[in-house]
Amino acid sequence: MSTTTTTDVKALESQHVLQTYKRQPVVFERGSGMRLQDDHGKSYLDFLSGIGVASLGHAHPKLAHALADQAAKLVHTSNLYFHPLQGELAARLTALTGLARAFFCNSGTEANEACLKFARRYWHTKSQTNRTKYVAFTHSFHGRTMGSLSVTWDEHYRGPFQPLIPGVTFVDGADPAALLAAVDADTAAIIVEPVQGEGGVRPVSPAMAKAIEDACARTGALLIADEVQSGAGRTGEFLASPAAGLTPDFVALGKALGGGMPVGAAMVSAEAAETIFAGDHGTTYGGNLLACRAALVFLDELAGGLQAHVREMAPYFLTGLRALQSRVPAIREVRAAGLIAGLDFDKDPAPVVAAALERGLLINRTSNTVIRLLPPYIVTKQDIDEALAILEEAIAAV
Repeated sequence: MSTTTTTDVKALESQHVLQTYKRQPVVFERGSGMRLQDDHGKSYLDFLSGIGVASLGHAHPKLAHALADQAAKLVHTSNLYFHPLQGELAARLTALTGLARAFFCNSGTEANEACLKFARRYWHTKSQTNRTKYVAFTHSFHGRTMGSLSVTWDEHYRGPFQPLIPGVTFVDGADPAALLAAVDADTAAIIVEPVQGEGGVRPVSPAMAKAIEDACARTGALLIADEVQSGAGRTGEFLASPAAGLTPDFVALGKALGGGMPVGAAMVSAEAAETIFAGDHGTTYGGNLLACRAALVFLDELAGGLQAHVREMAPYFLTGLRALQSRVPAIREVRAAGLIAGLDFDKDPAPVVAAALERGLLINRTSNTVIRLLPPYIVTKQDIDEALAILEEAIAAV
C-alpha cells in the first residue's frame, strides 16, 4: 500500500495540474480484471472501464506481456519510416470495417478530426470547393479539438471557444425530415454516432438511418460514422453502423481499440482515399509500435472468443437493467446496445454516482439525467448481478 495519501495527491495536483477535470475523490493504484484498487486497498467493480477504454479489463496478462516485450525492442520511430506493425493492424481493420485504408492517430477525437479534414479534402480534390458544410445531431459529442468541437452539440462544451468552424447545422435526432432538409449541395459530410455515448446512450433510429442514407444518395454528401464509443466490438459487432443501416465513407475508432493504450484510427473508403495525398494530414505519435502492438492484442482477443462473449452478455445485461427499472420508478428509460447502457432518470442522478462509488462501483453520469455503464468486455453474469445490486442500493440510499 502506498504511503502517499489521497490528500497528498489532491494537494499536488491542485498546485501543478491544470484544473480542467472534476475528479472523483479516489486514487487508484492498481487493477486486475474487472476491479480496481485504491490507495487504501479498497476494491471497486469497474463498470466504466476508463470511459470505454479498458476493453480487456485491467492488467490483462497478454496485453501486459506484449507491451513489455515491445517496449524492450522498439517503441517509436515516427512516420518518416516503415515498421512492421502498422500495415498488419491496417489490414486487420480494413477486413473488419470494409473500408479500404486506415490513418492512425492517438485518440477518438483525433480520428474524428481526421475524418472531418478528409471529407473537406475529398471535395477540394473534386474541385467542388463550395462543399464545406457539416450536418451533425443534437446530443452529439465528437471531441474537444476545434474541428470535432464544432460538430459537438452541447453549448456547455462549445460556448467558451466560439467562433468555431462555420457551416455546421445541428439536426434533432428524432426528426428525419429535418435531416433531409438540412443536407444540400453545399454539404461536405454528415457526422453521426450510431449510438451516442456522451449524449446519453441514444441509438440512431431506423427512420433516421434511412434519412441519412437517402440524403447521402440524393446529394452525394459523405457520411462519417463516429464509432469511437460504439465501435471496436462494444455493441456485439465490430461496428454498429451496418446493423443501424448506415454505410459510412469514414469511420472514427478509438477507446476500446487499444485496450488502455492511446490508439485512434480513421478508416477511409477506397473512393475517398484516392483524393487524399502525402502531406494532407499527419501525426508524430500516431501508429507507433507500442500502440499498434496493443491494438493487435485486442483484436486477437476479440477474434479469439471475446466478441462472442460480448454478444452472450448483452441480453443478460439488458434483462437485468430492465428488471432494475421495473423496481425503480425514477428510471424513465433504459437504452442499451451490447455493453453500453444508459439509465435515464427523472432527476439528476449525480448523487447516485457518488453513492455507488462509496459502495465500490464505478459508473458515471452524462447528459444531465443519464447514468452510463460501460463495463469491460470480460464482464461476467456474476459481475452484472453484483453491479446492478450495488446500483440499486445506491439509488435507494439517495
